[in-house]
Amino acid sequence: MAPSAIPNGTANGAPSNGTSTSTSSLRADDNIQRFAAPSRPMSPQPQHTLFHPKTRCFVYGLQARAVQGMLDFDFICKRKTPSVAGIIYTFGGQFVQKMYWGTSETLLPVYQNSEKAMAKHPDVDCVVNFASSRSVYQSTMELMEYPQIKSIAIIAEGVPERRAREIAHVARKKGVTIIGPATVGGIKPGAFKIGNTGGMMDNIVASKLYRKGSVGYVSKSGGMSNELNNIIANTTDGVYEGIAIGGDRYPGTTFIDHMLRYQQDPDCKILVLLGEVGGVEEYRVIEAVKKGVITKPVVAWAIGTVAGLLKTEVQFGHAGSFANSQLETANMKNSSMKEAGFYVPDTFEDLPAVLKKVYDAEVNKGSIRPAAEPAVPKIPMDYNWAQELGLIRKPAAFISTISDDRGQELLYAGIPITDVFKEEIGIGGVMSLLWFRRRLPSYAGKFLEMVLMLTADHGPAVSGAMNTIITTRAGKDLISSLVAGLLTIGSRFGGALDGAAEEFTRAYDKGLSPRDFVDTMRKENKLIPGIGHRVKSRNNPDMRVTLVTEYVQNNFPSHKLLDYALAVETVTTSKKDNLILNVDGCIAVCFVDLLRNSGAFSAEEAEQYLANGVLNGLFVLGRSIGLIAHHLDQKRLRTSLYRHPWDDITYMLPELAGKGAPGNEGRVEVDVK
Repeated sequence: MAPSAIPNGTANGAPSNGTSTSTSSLRADDNIQRFAAPSRPMSPQPQHTLFHPKTRCFVYGLQARAVQGMLDFDFICKRKTPSVAGIIYTFGGQFVQKMYWGTSETLLPVYQNSEKAMAKHPDVDCVVNFASSRSVYQSTMELMEYPQIKSIAIIAEGVPERRAREIAHVARKKGVTIIGPATVGGIKPGAFKIGNTGGMMDNIVASKLYRKGSVGYVSKSGGMSNELNNIIANTTDGVYEGIAIGGDRYPGTTFIDHMLRYQQDPDCKILVLLGEVGGVEEYRVIEAVKKGVITKPVVAWAIGTVAGLLKTEVQFGHAGSFANSQLETANMKNSSMKEAGFYVPDTFEDLPAVLKKVYDAEVNKGSIRPAAEPAVPKIPMDYNWAQELGLIRKPAAFISTISDDRGQELLYAGIPITDVFKEEIGIGGVMSLLWFRRRLPSYAGKFLEMVLMLTADHGPAVSGAMNTIITTRAGKDLISSLVAGLLTIGSRFGGALDGAAEEFTRAYDKGLSPRDFVDTMRKENKLIPGIGHRVKSRNNPDMRVTLVTEYVQNNFPSHKLLDYALAVETVTTSKKDNLILNVDGCIAVCFVDLLRNSGAFSAEEAEQYLANGVLNGLFVLGRSIGLIAHHLDQKRLRTSLYRHPWDDITYMLPELAGKGAPGNEGRVEVDVK
C-alpha cells in the first residue's frame, strides 16, 4: 500500500488576509473591540496548521449553548478575540444573540444568509455546521463555494453515505478540510474548540485543555476523545490537538490526514491513534510508519477486541464499526500496528501506562521540555447551571402560590389541569383554586358563576359601558376599549359591593338590631350601601335579588348575614318602597356568608380576603363580559366616531374683564346653542 500524502482537503492554508471595518458583536457598554475583526492582515499559518489562537469561525445553526461553550473556552484560554465571529441562521427572526464573554454580556450577530456573513467577516476560515442530516449536504456545499473557508466540521449524524462521499470529493477539489460527519469536532488546547468538544468547563480544566501540550490524537469516537483528554492530561504535559473524525463509514478526513499534519508540526511530539473495529484506515497509518513518512512515536489502540469473543458478528455503535473481513477486526489491527512499531498496549486499560512510558522517554531525550504550569483560570459559571447544581441560593423576586407551569402539566393550586376538566369543576371551581387556593364546595362554585352571570352587564348607559362604547367608536382595539370601561370601576361604580359588605358586617358583628343599624347610619348622614334602587321596589322586585336569595337560602349551610340584610330591608322599605336590598348588596352579604360559613376559611382568612378586594374582583370579572360584548356590538354595527351633542352641554364662560357693562362684573353669561 502506497504511503498517503496529505490530500488537498486536509491542508489548511493561511486565513484570509482581508481586513474588516465591521464588528461582529455590539456590546451594551460600547466596549466594541472585543469581537471586532482584526484590523491588520493576519500572518500566514504553516500548511499543517488547521487551528490556531486566531482562528475565527461561524456557527451554522442557532446553537446558543455550544457557542457559549466555545466563548467560555476562548475566555479561559486568554484569547484576545473570541473564536466565534457570528451565527448563520437561515430561518431568520433575530439579528443578534445575547452571549457572555467572561462575566460580561455581549451581542453576537446572527446572519440570515452565508453571503452576508462572509462579506462582513473575511477573517473567518472555519465553519462549525450544526445543520440537520436533512439540510447539512446543501449547506456544506454552499459554504464550500466561499474561498475563505478552509475547514468545516459537520456535527450531524445520519448523513446519507452518498452525500458524505460527494462532500468529501468536492472538499478535496477545493482544498477544504472536512471533520465529520457524525463528529463532536475537535480541540486545539489554548487556541480553539469546536462546538461541544471537551464537555463541560470543569472537565476542560481538569484535562488542562486551556493550554497546549505535546500529544496529538485522532479518534473516531467523540465520547472517547474526552477519555483521551483525561488520560493524556494525567500522564503527559497535555493535549496538543485532538480530532474526532466521526464514526461513519465515509468521514471527510481520516486518521492518516491528521497524523500526517501532526508529523509535520514541530510542536507535536507524540501521536495517539484510537481506532476501532471496521474499515481499513488504520492500515494507511501503518504504511506511513513503515515507509518512514511518520517518524514520531505513535501510541495506538483499536477498540472492539471483545468482538472476537462473540459467536456472531456484531455491529457496534458507529455506522462504520463492523468488520467485513479478518483485516477489519480490532485484534488484527492491534497486532499489525504493534508489528509496525507502534506502542500498542495489551488492553485499553494499559494505554495510560504505555503513554506515560513513551512520554517519559521523550522528556529524557530532551524532545519534550515540560513548561511551567500556568495558573488555573477562573471559570465563569452560568447562573442557571449553578442553581441546578445547588451551588447558590437567591431570593426570588416574585412568589406564586396559585399556579405552576414549569412541569409537564399546568397546575392550578396543585391540581393538574387535566383533573380540572375530568372533575368538571367549572369556572367557579377554577376561581376557587386560583383566588382562594383550595377546592370550595360545589354550591360555592355555582354561586360564583351565578354572580358572574348577574353582573355581566347592566345596559349601555352605565359609566363603564359608556366609556367602552365611546373608546370603541374612536377606533380603538378590544383591549383598549375594555380597559377604558374597567377604569371607571371604583367607589361610585361597583363600589357598592365592598361598601355593603363592610357596613352590614360591622353592624352585625356589633350586635346592632336592624333598626339600630338604620338609625345609626341616618345619624351619621350616610347612605346604606346595597340599599335602594331607582326603578325596582318591594312591589316590583329585582329578579336578580330573588334568584340569589333563593339559591343561598336553599344551598348555603348558613346565611345569617343575608337574613340580617333582609331584616334591614324591612325597616328601610317601611319608609320608602324602593329602599330595597339591591343586587350589589345581596351579592355582598351572601359572599360574606360564603367566606364565613362554608368551613373552608378561618375567620382571619375571611376578613383578609374581604380587605384585599375580592368582591371588587368579582364585579370586575363579571362586568368584563358585558364590556367586551359592548365593544363587539359597536364593531358589528360599524358605528362612527362619537361626538357629544352641543345641546346636551351647558356652556358657562366667564366674561372677560372690561368687556361687560358697568356693574355686571360678577355676572356670568350663558350661551346655549
